[in-house]
Amino acid sequence: MRQGRQERAERGVVDPPEAAPATALAGTGEQPEVGGAAARRGAPPAGVTPSMAQFLEIKAAHPGCLLFYRMGDFYELFFDDAVAAAEALGIVLTKRGKHLGEDIPMCGVPVVRADEYLLKLIAAGFRVAVCEQMEDPAAAKKRGSKSVVHRDVVRLVTPGTLTEDSLLDAKARNYLTAIFAGPGQGAGSGGKRGESAHVALASLDISTGELEVGEVARADFAGEMVRLGSSEAIASDAVLADPDIARGIAMVRSATTPVPAATFDSLAGERQLKAQLGVADLAAFGAFSRRELAAVGALLKYVELTQLGRRPCVRPPRRGGASAFMLIDAPTRASLELVRSTSGDRKASLLAAIDRTVTGPGARELAARLASPLRDVRAINARLDAVAFLSDEALREDLRRALRHAPDIAHAMSRLALQRGGPRDLGAVRDGLAAAQACAGMLRAAAGGIGLPGTLAATAGQLEACDAALQPLLARALIDDPPHLRRDGGFVRPGYSADLDAARTLRDDSRKVMAALEARYAQETGIKALKVRHNNILGYYIEAPAGAAKPLTAPPLSDTFRHRQTMAGAMRFTTQELVETESHIVSAADRALALEQDIFAALAAAVAVEERALGEAAGALAELDCEAALAEVAAAEGFTRPVLEDSAAFEVSGGRHPVVEQAVRSSAEGGPFIANDCVLGGVTPCGPDPVDDQAMGGAQGSDPQGLTPSRLWLVTGPNMAGKSTFLRQNALIAVMAQMGSFVPARSVRIGIVDRLFSRVGAADDLARGRSTFMVEMVETAAILNQATPRSLVILDEIGRGTATFDGLSIAWAVVEYLHEVSKCRALFATHYHELTALAGRLPEAACVTMEVREWKDAIVFLHLVKPGAADRSYGIQVAKLAGLPAAVTQRAGEVLKLLEKGGGKPPDAAALIEELPLFAAAARPAPDGAARSHGDMVQPLRGPSRTEEALAALNPDELTPKEALEALYRLKELARQGE
Repeated sequence: MRQGRQERAERGVVDPPEAAPATALAGTGEQPEVGGAAARRGAPPAGVTPSMAQFLEIKAAHPGCLLFYRMGDFYELFFDDAVAAAEALGIVLTKRGKHLGEDIPMCGVPVVRADEYLLKLIAAGFRVAVCEQMEDPAAAKKRGSKSVVHRDVVRLVTPGTLTEDSLLDAKARNYLTAIFAGPGQGAGSGGKRGESAHVALASLDISTGELEVGEVARADFAGEMVRLGSSEAIASDAVLADPDIARGIAMVRSATTPVPAATFDSLAGERQLKAQLGVADLAAFGAFSRRELAAVGALLKYVELTQLGRRPCVRPPRRGGASAFMLIDAPTRASLELVRSTSGDRKASLLAAIDRTVTGPGARELAARLASPLRDVRAINARLDAVAFLSDEALREDLRRALRHAPDIAHAMSRLALQRGGPRDLGAVRDGLAAAQACAGMLRAAAGGIGLPGTLAATAGQLEACDAALQPLLARALIDDPPHLRRDGGFVRPGYSADLDAARTLRDDSRKVMAALEARYAQETGIKALKVRHNNILGYYIEAPAGAAKPLTAPPLSDTFRHRQTMAGAMRFTTQELVETESHIVSAADRALALEQDIFAALAAAVAVEERALGEAAGALAELDCEAALAEVAAAEGFTRPVLEDSAAFEVSGGRHPVVEQAVRSSAEGGPFIANDCVLGGVTPCGPDPVDDQAMGGAQGSDPQGLTPSRLWLVTGPNMAGKSTFLRQNALIAVMAQMGSFVPARSVRIGIVDRLFSRVGAADDLARGRSTFMVEMVETAAILNQATPRSLVILDEIGRGTATFDGLSIAWAVVEYLHEVSKCRALFATHYHELTALAGRLPEAACVTMEVREWKDAIVFLHLVKPGAADRSYGIQVAKLAGLPAAVTQRAGEVLKLLEKGGGKPPDAAALIEELPLFAAAARPAPDGAARSHGDMVQPLRGPSRTEEALAALNPDELTPKEALEALYRLKELARQGE
């Protein structure tokens, strides 16, 4: 049984300890117990100590969590919690006391390093209940020697409910997502048959208050989860058991938490959301379906449970789902490396290439925009207007300088609302408001006569929305660099509170106070040797030499000075004034700390009153940083403003791949990136743009390349020529344009893309039993089933994972389907040159190729797209560049020549073997037992030929001229015979 519990603990499922008789935990100095819960329970079960009963009670109340149990300066873990935590954290597992005759496993972590260990446990998939001491141990002792300190769980820590900066990635959102896949909206609510194919998602970042609500089709669920990047997903058991839902959650490796299906109540969700936002009607925030409100209800209920009733900041909900954003499925996001590269980090991703933000909130906003390109032309142009306005270098630099001093207001407000904040969070609000006011002033000053673009005008208004008195109040009250914790005080600025200053003076200057009192007493009594001293027994007292102290024992001085102790050679006295002063000094530290706590509470309350305005200011600072960063990268990289419209156009002149261009520039070889045009949609060709090559950051482009404007391009050319780069760069340009960014091109005109699909690269999915070819076919099927005439599709090497003619047949049919049924804009790269014949049959298809030049049996890649089709793939030349042995590439050339004689007909293996001579390599023979094979058509390697053996046997120094001539004839004959 114990082994089974340990196995479950290692999976993150922690069973409650067995509530059976046990001895106290020896050696702790104090016994484990629970506070609030313990105070409510009756007498402990027979045979169980009060402390153990309290511990077992609180553990049983949180069976799915590791219990961080506060004992002094440590959080202790016991039983299976300790076993699981010790293994996950790599710390020592020890033992303490007995339980059911067995040792109690135990481990612990210091309180001061708790965040570090919490982060590791959360990353390992655990949930943690944090149990704190709710009173001072001295107070417990006053109730009796066997009394226990009151403790209670103050929070449940899960991956989706983190608020500490040390546990969060400052540049990424930390969404908690509730998933509801109900049967529809129900009778009487306008629900239609088939609506069960939709899934509602409600996502909250508790650390910032950002709330997003939307619905997607079941087929788009995985892509939506990847877009959100949720850290934790909650759903009912039935929903989590759904294979499609489980697969989507697994793609982002979200922690999953089952919650009762009853919490997905749309009416309760509506009530909770209204209460959270402080409104009577949700109409101002848009129309919400019953499914969406059900998801919101479960989300807010879960937050309430994990935060133990404390209400977090929640900003007005933003609409998500299919109607708001360009839909990008999970494989496409991975293929395009939008926010993470294939290795899983941000380096070499598009996000890393364009991120010039100077604040964490700005980086989060940029990542969110990149992950969620818009579909509304007006909203996109509003963002582009803001970026264009910030192209003024002087204004942009001033704003970015001010933004660098802006802390993360949203994170600070969240902690304050959840009563986890400290003085540093108040300082963050103060400094953030100062930065907001400075930025608003700069924007107003730059408006001039033409005014600000709509987005920046709204931003300026939000930056100024907070009560103007709040920032000066915080500036007066707080020191410049407040401490992290409030419990030790020391964060209120001198001069803010007269009472606090007096208490601090008494606390810090007690020696000066006593010295002044001593001097006055010496003067009043005429005893120059009189001293005010202190010890731990008497406290403060007055001491005078025995010979000089007699006047103090007689009236009138005896009325003031009361005798306390006679020593050999000295007498000790006290006065009422000294007693009162000592009392003030002793209590001054406590009084000063209490006054600071009251001031903190008052300041936190003042911040809470401005919660809505502060949330708007935090969002405005993030948006301003994001837009200034986009303007910065546009200026640095030579990006241009795209034109977005409601059409089928896709015109890119001089397009570049933003990530590859930066990589080429920073490489040892350097050199320019070759720009290329792309004209899809059957529109007029792109013309030259007045922006010169220097303005494009040094990229070399072409004049209009004579490319045929067609809806579908068949792209041919050798490997390494740049086909995949060309495909991806056009997809990235579409994403950047619709996120509201300038793009790497001379000019761009794009009709809104509703869905983006990319099938580039090869990968298998062995865990789900899928080969590379199967994965390719599954992803291709998804594209063909979902692409619309407004979609953009890029496909690379479809059909390459199977036999040649099978693959060619599939690729042929896919091209025809894209052209005739999907009618989408598409780039189709292939090595099947036979497909180029389709350009003559399909009216909206055209052929382009990557230009290369041959030079002395080698090829030079020009990376330039031109009209036409490649007549060969140059695979053997690329293999030479890759470093394949010369014997292999030479042999491959021989085989290729013979295959090409067939004119595209299937090769006859028997005839092929007859015509091809055996592979003969003069290099070194294969080691014993080593197999060498070139497939069914090429025979294994053999040892030295007879010619080679005869040549090796010759010793020229020993041959006469006649013998040498005879040997030469003999070698020639052997060579003629092929031996």
